[in-house]
Amino acid sequence: MGIGVLAAYYRGVMHPERVAIVGAGAVGCYFGGMLARAGISVTLIGRAHHIEAIRRDGLFLERKDFQEFIRLGAETEIGAVGGASGASIVLLSVKTVDTETAAAAIAPHLREGALLISFQNGVDNVERIRRATGIFAIPAVVYVAVAMSGPGRVKHDGRGDLVVGELSPGIPRREDLDRIARLFDAAHISCRISNDIAAELWTKLVMNCGYNAISAVAQARYGAIKNNPLSSGIVEELIREVVLVGKASGVSLPSVEQLVETTLKLGDAMANATSSMAQDLARGNPTEIDSLNGYIVQRGKELRIATPVNRTLHALVKLMEQGRTDG
Repeated sequence: MGIGVLAAYYRGVMHPERVAIVGAGAVGCYFGGMLARAGISVTLIGRAHHIEAIRRDGLFLERKDFQEFIRLGAETEIGAVGGASGASIVLLSVKTVDTETAAAAIAPHLREGALLISFQNGVDNVERIRRATGIFAIPAVVYVAVAMSGPGRVKHDGRGDLVVGELSPGIPRREDLDRIARLFDAAHISCRISNDIAAELWTKLVMNCGYNAISAVAQARYGAIKNNPLSSGIVEELIREVVLVGKASGVSLPSVEQLVETTLKLGDAMANATSSMAQDLARGNPTEIDSLNGYIVQRGKELRIATPVNRTLHALVKLMEQGRTDG
């Protein structure tokens, strides 16, 4: 057991929730590790090469304040969501390209009363989950800089906080949001309940569209993008387009100036981070570009709003994806 798990066990305060995380990538492993370290029952469900390493050695979680092997459940089969007594909370942490497929695989194993939380980028995952399965998933906005440094090993570079909320009145129920906040509070993870989760999702989309594709195309860290006057100027243009599309979609977003300031501050807070999109391209994996800049391009077309900067970056990342495949 990890030190945190042992401490919780001997205090007799093991948490009542059972958590399954579908998608044992960097984000899923980081939050799974933090929850398990606090004595919460966690099962990671992911690819074999990570799962085998975690079963053998535990999950290695590296932060500035600790480096530790953490023992937790690790499975390759989606049926582990049901498990012995079934997970009471399921975090969906797969790439957006796999949203419908993963949700449909989870659905038969989700126990009655269990909560499904989308831990994904983009603004439309909850709608896509509902269309595919009829499940009313809970949207979460995730701010964290993490990367897999090897099989079963995750390295934290910045932040690690969450925002949850209801997209429709009463869905999810306030008591379910409180339940989620209590879960993460037990692991010392900030989890804020928002009264306007759509605005929160779009604010994160602004930041993702501002940094992810530039980081991917240039293989650059956030701090370098923010501190270069040419690339930071492109970030501002990207943000202007996203805000235009968001407001035309009925989302109550802050001003462009406020969002530019917030996004540039993120570049300082996560200066050493590269985007998950950059990591995907470097490994030859599919990216989430269609759910980020590509989503803005498509939504802009529907609303007759020009999005030339987002369109350019979308095209460049798609070209790089194709090059990895063709190569």
